[in-house]
Amino acid sequence: MTTVAVTTRSQILRHTAAFTSSVLSQPELRRRLIATLLRDTPISDEKHLKLAADTLESAISFASPALRTSSLSLLEKLLFPLPDFALSSLLLSLAHAIRNRPTESATSLLQIFHSNKNNNASLARSEIAPVLYERLFSLHLFPVFRWFDEQRTKILSSSPSTSSRENDYSVSEEYSVVLPCAKVLSKMSEEQAGKLREVEREYEEVLDENCRVLAEYFKEVLVKENSDAGISPPPLILKSAAEGGGRENQTEEMTPMSVLENGRYNPIWSEREASVEFLSPGSSRRSPQTPFYPQRVFSRILNPKNPSKNWTTPLHLNTTPDADFSSEESLLSSSSDSEAENEEKDTTIALLEPRQSQIQEQMQTFFKQSRDSPDYPMADFDNPLNGVGKHAPPKDFVCPITSHIFDDPVTLETGQTYERKAIEEWFNRGNSTCPITRQKLQNIQLPKTNYVLKRLIASWKDRNPHLVQPPYESPYEDAEAAVQSTTPSTSPNSVIIQATVDGMMSELRCAINNLYMSEILKESETAVLQIEKFWRGVNLGVDIHRMLVKPAIINGFMEILFNSVEAQVLQAAVFLLAEMGSRDNSVIETLTRVKTDVECIIALFKNGLTEAVVLLHLLNPPITSLTEMAIVESLITVLNTKEEELVAMCLKPKTAAMLLLARITGSSEEIIASSVVNTLFSGNAIGTIVSSFGADLAKERIAAVEILLRCMEEDGTCRSNIADKAELSPLMETLIGADDGERFKIIQFFAELVKLNRRTSTEQILHIIKEQGPFSTMHTLLIYLQAALHDHCPVMAGLLLQLDLLVEPRKMSIYREEAMDTLISCLRNTDFPVIQLAAADTIMSLQGSFDFSGNPLIREVLLKRAGIDKSSRSLVLVDHQISNSSPEIDITPEEEKAADDWERRIAYILVSHEFGTIFEALADGMKSRNPELRSACFLSATWLTYMLTILPDTGIQVPARACLLKPFIAKLNSARDVEDRILSMVALNSFLHFPEGLGDLTSYTKDILKGLRELKRSCPLASKMLKSLVEENESKADIWIHKELIKQDCSENGEVLSVICFKDKKISGHTDGTIKVWTLKNNLFHLLQEIQEHTKAVTNLVISESGDRLYSGSLDRTSKVWSIGKAAIHCVQVYDMKDQIHNLVVTDSLSCFVSQGTGVKVQSLNGESKLLNSSKYVKCLAHVNGKLYCGCRDSSVQEIHLATGTVNTIQSGYKRLLAKANPIHALQIHGELIYAAGSFLDGSSLKIWNSSNYSMVGSLQTVSEVRAMAVSSGLIYLGCKGGTVEIWDMKKLSKVDTLQMGTNCRVNCMALDSNEEFLVIGTSDGQIQAWEMN
Repeated sequence: MTTVAVTTRSQILRHTAAFTSSVLSQPELRRRLIATLLRDTPISDEKHLKLAADTLESAISFASPALRTSSLSLLEKLLFPLPDFALSSLLLSLAHAIRNRPTESATSLLQIFHSNKNNNASLARSEIAPVLYERLFSLHLFPVFRWFDEQRTKILSSSPSTSSRENDYSVSEEYSVVLPCAKVLSKMSEEQAGKLREVEREYEEVLDENCRVLAEYFKEVLVKENSDAGISPPPLILKSAAEGGGRENQTEEMTPMSVLENGRYNPIWSEREASVEFLSPGSSRRSPQTPFYPQRVFSRILNPKNPSKNWTTPLHLNTTPDADFSSEESLLSSSSDSEAENEEKDTTIALLEPRQSQIQEQMQTFFKQSRDSPDYPMADFDNPLNGVGKHAPPKDFVCPITSHIFDDPVTLETGQTYERKAIEEWFNRGNSTCPITRQKLQNIQLPKTNYVLKRLIASWKDRNPHLVQPPYESPYEDAEAAVQSTTPSTSPNSVIIQATVDGMMSELRCAINNLYMSEILKESETAVLQIEKFWRGVNLGVDIHRMLVKPAIINGFMEILFNSVEAQVLQAAVFLLAEMGSRDNSVIETLTRVKTDVECIIALFKNGLTEAVVLLHLLNPPITSLTEMAIVESLITVLNTKEEELVAMCLKPKTAAMLLLARITGSSEEIIASSVVNTLFSGNAIGTIVSSFGADLAKERIAAVEILLRCMEEDGTCRSNIADKAELSPLMETLIGADDGERFKIIQFFAELVKLNRRTSTEQILHIIKEQGPFSTMHTLLIYLQAALHDHCPVMAGLLLQLDLLVEPRKMSIYREEAMDTLISCLRNTDFPVIQLAAADTIMSLQGSFDFSGNPLIREVLLKRAGIDKSSRSLVLVDHQISNSSPEIDITPEEEKAADDWERRIAYILVSHEFGTIFEALADGMKSRNPELRSACFLSATWLTYMLTILPDTGIQVPARACLLKPFIAKLNSARDVEDRILSMVALNSFLHFPEGLGDLTSYTKDILKGLRELKRSCPLASKMLKSLVEENESKADIWIHKELIKQDCSENGEVLSVICFKDKKISGHTDGTIKVWTLKNNLFHLLQEIQEHTKAVTNLVISESGDRLYSGSLDRTSKVWSIGKAAIHCVQVYDMKDQIHNLVVTDSLSCFVSQGTGVKVQSLNGESKLLNSSKYVKCLAHVNGKLYCGCRDSSVQEIHLATGTVNTIQSGYKRLLAKANPIHALQIHGELIYAAGSFLDGSSLKIWNSSNYSMVGSLQTVSEVRAMAVSSGLIYLGCKGGTVEIWDMKKLSKVDTLQMGTNCRVNCMALDSNEEFLVIGTSDGQIQAWEMN
């Protein structure tokens, strides 16, 4: 029974995602893989695959998500009809990876390991994805490797030279030997070589078939929902030589391997290691329990019966990359064969192992060239070490660089083993290849110690102490030197003490040896507990730390963490690693070399090993690793644990947990930080974090500040809870010794904490900050402010100003002056918009009104003062203002008085500083291009202007009026937001309280009246201002009957080519193929849906006669039918019109459209089509009662009966003047009248015809070129080329008004709603405007 690992879904996704990410991020690698696979593709399909590859490259290069999605869809369509080529599977996998479909990407990628007529799986294993093959497939294929190994062994063992010497020497029953493959191959016959080649061919076939089986298995794991629980792998397919030359298929069952959750397998305590069956010289039989991983064997194996013969027993551990697993089998070979016999077989050896001899020949010269020091002679590859002879140590126990027996062996990815320090020196000299094979190494970070080989060496040393060389390095040498340097006393007591110390040292060395050498887990666990006892309580006069920091010993501790289940042992191992890591950074470097080590420690911490949090903090893993492992809840558990329940360590576990939590919440990834904060709220951890303000370490207090700042930013409702529980005195002490960054975090925390919804509570916090510091807080802040970074200044100045104004302002205050100068200077600093915005937000927050979440309520306060109560406001507000989850608070007289007093004090200080210079700074800010800065400055200016009516008259209103009068008037007339217009009116009304202000406003009466009339119905303050500015008998001619409601910029979608009104929805079509669905509520456009199913411009939108379907015509030669729902439209049918659609009308059974050619194409719903009016180039269409009206490019108008096809001419066309056409651009049918609009030709742009007798009944004398038209029950709207809409009285045929679009654009389309209350206009510059008709 062969044991293999169960592969989980997460492992498959991780390895396949790593491969696709690497390919997508490396263009050169991607092009190389595609070129390699193209060579394996038939010429007939090569063109299509090249096109698909180019499409993928285009998708990767596109920055636009829409273009990228379109390219990927095209790629999938290109690959769909192709056979299952490896290249098509690879391209499809990469496309799925770009679209963030990991499962589909993995499934497609696994397809490249299917071997068929279109696919060569061996290419995937060797050149395309060798790393993926190694990490996913090879772990399951060890039985196949063993099977191949056995077949080769049978062939090689049948050599006559082997059997003839069976009686020359005996092999002990305990041990086996591994000999170089070349020794045996040199004795092979031609028949054996042929059989070996046949086995190798068969081996490739078996690999192909099993890769296919495993790929299907991996796909099954991906499909299963709970696949991480593990799915049993399928049986492998094996082929073995049967009697008579036939072959029969064999399968071998697979049982799950004992694998940790992180995928790490440790053979040190594996049951299979103890059950290895070693072979006798003439046998090829192998125990079914022989482990398939490379084994190291003992060297004491040969007992020569004939002592006159010398035998060599090299253990072939350092195999070349080209050597197969057979090189590790137990074979015997004699070294006494003649050289002539060996030379006879050279040709056969060259056929089977072409690189073996080359590598061996190069090794001698290579090391002679690469080593400058004679201290590193290379051991002879084929001769005994240093000429010792048959009793020399096995060559696999000797480093090929140092010629010393291994002390800390490490095995590279090439299979070669070296002494750690020797190979480190090799890498430090700038080399990145394997010294033996000269192969380029993918990773030059050294792996962990080869413990299997190390134990074999230790066993050999025990049996051959007289042959043991001085070690290259001892893990105890530093400690032994430290012990020997102490001269022992000769007194009796000293001798006894020294003997005790020596005994303890011996016990400690034994424990360390058992830790990383013992094969018995229990012994290693006991060793950890013994080492911990020595560390904690026994003073040996030596530095135990120096004895434990060697990488081999650190790795031994990690093996304990991976394999032990004893809580006490795990706790001791983590404690020791943390203690050593806090003292020596090399320990941390050793632990972080292997990613799985960190993952193991995280897993242990999540499973309840609290002490691991300290080690995690020292390891400092990436934030992504911490968040992926979801350790926040475990960190909260540590924070909530009582101090006395935690182990005393180099760093308190609570402190480590707080520091880790601060790192995670400070992540630049908004999603990560937000998720962590929500977990803190759900875990009720805020109180515990606040309690850390009293921690002993300053860095823990600052970490708590950072976490709470992020919490208040995410959900400000926790602010009151923090304020109630926080003890701020320790933070005041921390403020003194902190650096600039930490100091600003604390000040920023104070500034956020005082944004409470009760003024009395805010002032209590401010008093604590001001009075409880070890030194004068005011003076400390002043010093910090004068030396602070620019981006820190606004927050510091705001806090300093609030502390200074806790009492009635004095005439002079150095703190106030410095804070005001700083705020105004930052507000004027146009070189740094971020600093400007921070200063504007600070001034706005000084008003002092906040909601329960800490958001400023200055807008709500001003609107209330304008008579707009929150409950009666018709505008849609921000969600947190509407659905404020905070409990309603009762405003007591005391609370109200405190708020009014504060507002009066702070406003007086702001406006009186240097005689109103703040107004000039705010006026400049209102002109900024930054909308957030404009809004903040506007609100602050409005508030301070209003406060001028409450504060004593000191003449400050004069500079305020000079700076802000014109900006407020412009805001009143041009602001899109009605609230902003009302606030502008509040500010202008404040100027009416002063005689000079009334005079200034009178000169702008004409500019103000329009805005006041529009606000009259929504705000009572507007009526009061109108009475003050105009007479009661004002002429009615000044009343506006059309009011612009909103202008929506859709220029990113190109021109607006069509608009239509359907019930409460407004639908627009754009030149990029986009269709947008809008609703007009509260004088604002709200986008309900945006669709881009047309690939080219949407030229027409038409509602069916039944009123339940929307038809769209496009230049992409399709017409789509849409069902209209309450909140969205859905495409239900697509018609291929086979020509571009420039104008479209729809009946219940027909679609009529204008194409690029002549005539009108009529297509029925069953697919039949015909061409009408084929002699005319039609420009526009209109339909009513089965009659189709055509406006043509030659200014003619025709009527066509759809049933009979009869054509009647209503208006004759004109000949072209100077080759310029004069088309009919718009055609409308209203009642019995036909309205035809076009270019100015004979004095009128619009003519009106009677549909019954075809007589002209009137015309409009306008010289504008009309491009669009809408007709209501009493008015005619003409959209003109110059960006205007002329309004004409239908009865008098006289112009009533002209609407200005604001730019020199072209009006493309217009639509009226069914109630004729709104006019919607689309223009060539991508604007959609809505006008209200009174």
